[in-house]
Amino acid sequence: MSKSPLDAFFIGRATAEAVIDRIEETVTDALSALGKFDAEQREHIRTLVETILEKAEQQKGTVTTDDGDIEPDELQETIDNLRAEIAHLKSELQQYRDQ
Repeated sequence: MSKSPLDAFFIGRATAEAVIDRIEETVTDALSALGKFDAEQREHIRTLVETILEKAEQQKGTVTTDDGDIEPDELQETIDNLRAEIAHLKSELQQYRDQ
C-alpha cells in the first residue's frame, strides 16, 4: 500500500515532464516555422522592391510618347509651355466672358 502512492507520484511526475517536453518541442517548432516564414516574406518583399526600383530607374531615363523619346528636361519644358498656354487661354476666356 505504501508503494502505490509513491509509484503514482513518480508516474505523475514523469507524465508532467513528458508533457512539458512535448509542449517545449511544439512551441520551438512553431517559432522556428514562424521565423522561417518571416524571413521568406522579407526576402520576397526585398526582391519585389528591387524589381520595382529597377523598372523605375529604366523608365526614369526617358519617357516615351507618340512623338518618340523625350528627355526629362525636355518633358519639363513641354509641361511648362503647356501650363503657360493654359494660363493664356484662361485669361482670354475671362476677357471674352467679361465682354
